[in-house]
Amino acid sequence: MMIALAVLTAIIQARMTSTRLPGKIMADIGGKPLLKRMLDRVRRASKLDKIIVATTTNKTDDVTAKLCAAEGIEVFRGSEHDVLDRFHGAAQAAGATALVRLTADCPMIDPQLIDEIVVRYGRGDCDYASNAIDRTYPDGLDVEVFSRAALDEAQAKATHPYLREHVTPYIHGHSDYGRGNFRQAAVTYAADFSHVRWTVDRPDDLERVRELFRLLPDNFTWLQALSVATRYPSLLGVA
Repeated sequence: MMIALAVLTAIIQARMTSTRLPGKIMADIGGKPLLKRMLDRVRRASKLDKIIVATTTNKTDDVTAKLCAAEGIEVFRGSEHDVLDRFHGAAQAAGATALVRLTADCPMIDPQLIDEIVVRYGRGDCDYASNAIDRTYPDGLDVEVFSRAALDEAQAKATHPYLREHVTPYIHGHSDYGRGNFRQAAVTYAADFSHVRWTVDRPDDLERVRELFRLLPDNFTWLQALSVATRYPSLLGVA
């Protein structure tokens, strides 16, 4: 039985000041900025009530806010380094009671997979559902869905800098710096493709994703991407 999720908000963390690949969220992918590519895909998820981009108050992220405004996407601006506080502020601004956490370096994100994990969370027997607990999906398809109550507790009790930077370790408990006590549900695939790398963190990642977008239709699924990548092994990103 599905529970009512009330206001289900996807919050996408995005900033221009990436350490390894500065400005990557505005990098061109087939004529569109990476962040727009991601927004286009997230908007295809059918289970979301709202999408917010959580960016920083840095002047460098004025361009991030400008792109979101042009796309009709709400923006929340907060601390660059206390990402948990920024995420929590975005949740407050949205009046969210359940959250989907996404990061803007994952333009390959699959809207059907977002919906699948939302549905798993909606069974009502967990506080946190994700495909990032027991990893079987390619890196770059991470989706986390969790309750506002869990986020509020993390905001109040997570004090270590690691917990403030990475948002959810206090909730999912895979941390040596403090953890809550929340019910978890792992969403896994029948086969293990966790060795595939589709996140954008380095220049070679960006080139790989550009080529995948060139070869795939606009509304591709991750399995279609996998099918193409198996014909061109460099697109798997396997070390």
